[in-house]
Amino acid sequence: MGMTAVVSAILTLLAGIGIFLVACQMMSSNLESASSAKLKSLFAKASKSKLLGVGIGTVGTAAIQSSGATTVMTIGFVNAGIITLTQAATIIFGANIGTTVTAQIVALGMFGSNALSTTVIFSAFAGIGALVVLFAKSGNVRTWGGILTGFGMLFVGLSLMSGSMEDFAALDGVKTFLAKISNPFLLVLIGAVLTAIIQSSSVMTSIALAMCVTRLISLDQGIFLTMGSNIGSCIVAIIAGITSGTNAKRTALIHLLFNCSGVIVFLVAGCLLMALSGGSQSFGVLFEKIFPGAPQTQLAMFHTFFNVITVMFMLPLTGALVGLVTKMVKEPDAPASEALRLHFVDDNMLKAPPIAVAQTKREILRMAELSMENFDRSIDIVTNLDFSEREVFDRTELEINFINRTLVDFVVRLSDRRGLGGHDKLYLSTVYRTVRDVERIGDYAENIVEYADALSTAGDKFSDEALYEISQLRILVHSLYDKAMSAYTKESLEELEQANVIEEQIDDFTKSMEDGHIERLGKGICNANAGAQYMELSSNTERIADHLINVAKTIRTLKQTKSVALQ
Repeated sequence: MGMTAVVSAILTLLAGIGIFLVACQMMSSNLESASSAKLKSLFAKASKSKLLGVGIGTVGTAAIQSSGATTVMTIGFVNAGIITLTQAATIIFGANIGTTVTAQIVALGMFGSNALSTTVIFSAFAGIGALVVLFAKSGNVRTWGGILTGFGMLFVGLSLMSGSMEDFAALDGVKTFLAKISNPFLLVLIGAVLTAIIQSSSVMTSIALAMCVTRLISLDQGIFLTMGSNIGSCIVAIIAGITSGTNAKRTALIHLLFNCSGVIVFLVAGCLLMALSGGSQSFGVLFEKIFPGAPQTQLAMFHTFFNVITVMFMLPLTGALVGLVTKMVKEPDAPASEALRLHFVDDNMLKAPPIAVAQTKREILRMAELSMENFDRSIDIVTNLDFSEREVFDRTELEINFINRTLVDFVVRLSDRRGLGGHDKLYLSTVYRTVRDVERIGDYAENIVEYADALSTAGDKFSDEALYEISQLRILVHSLYDKAMSAYTKESLEELEQANVIEEQIDDFTKSMEDGHIERLGKGICNANAGAQYMELSSNTERIADHLINVAKTIRTLKQTKSVALQ
């Protein structure tokens, strides 16, 4: 084979890797979009159960075909304080099992040589999926067309990689060179470095599968390369953890220690097996006996076996592992005041857009809760003229404004991500107005505190009748808040109508407050200054009710679009 053929084989390998990576990304984004609702409910079930955490990680990774996305998303959850380190550890354990599904699919596609191979059959799905995407009118159908296209392209890339390996296998020099690399530790290192560069353990494992099938390397060499790929895959989590909080860094370290522990255990076990058998037995020999004549299956099954056994070994040690990383990565010195941050979303969640959408809604609900807390503080301040909570009020207002700016920026970036379903995209389009409505509630609460300042400065206060009416208005606003947020959370039109009824009651009540004020003013019960602040308070509270009902009304657009989509 001449130099031209060697260069051609290298370029073919690069082309295969490129197509394989694009296929993985296409499958992942479309699978996320197709299973967004299930993914949301799945990750919402994360609890203290270790086995449940492993199951969530396994199923979630198998569903979206990306252990990197699952791990980065888990880091985001930890950083946002949604799950504990222990829960994150078990989800990552499961992600390592779920990622082996790709290797099993690739191995299945390598069968068939004389007859029509499964690689050719599966590759045809790329064309079928592309035609579906081209001609389908339904968004859901196009999503499934994208999944088929990605699935087919997976095998197109695999075919190119396998072809390049066959060319390399024809070179005696290449085979001689590779045969000399028999040191398990060196092979693990090579697998780790290459995976870290490619940032995809699936690609590295698939290359190892192709090399084993073409007899370019032995099964034992492929096993050690695959073990190394598990370590190299941690680079994604490490990058995500470095830019995040303390617990996120700990989660990334858990991922690295877990994968390294598995490799160390299997390296020691492999060496013992070789020593006790006098060199006649190894993991490769064992799997060749169990799955004779199918090197692709042998390596794929070892990959699954390796990760399952590692999880079984490490699961009882989860508490110790969490304790170790907690000692290794210490909390930074606490600042004088806690830094402002989003509690339910994190940039790492952009890797899993459907989950990020669900968390965005939780962040909005938290923002609404903070705004209502400040509304309550403002009513307490203006009715009691007690300013002891003023500092807390001001700090909360700063946090509301921070969420307003930061969450909108997050949603802008989230809206550009692939993998979002039609409903999620539409929901995100409503978020900008919703966040502004919630932020305005805080602004009106701030106005009410200013009315308290005016009363205090003038030495005035509200009459008992006025205080009673304010207390009743406060009760109505809280009833509206509860019903509006429930409607918004559940997307319930029935509860929206109930919220509308309460909002109308607030409108009527504020009008009666105006009538009562005029009557008291005529009787001399209250003076002009107190009356002016009272009327402004009534008007501002009525506007708070308007913004609350605006938040709930966004579900009408979501419901109408969903109804059209189902027709």
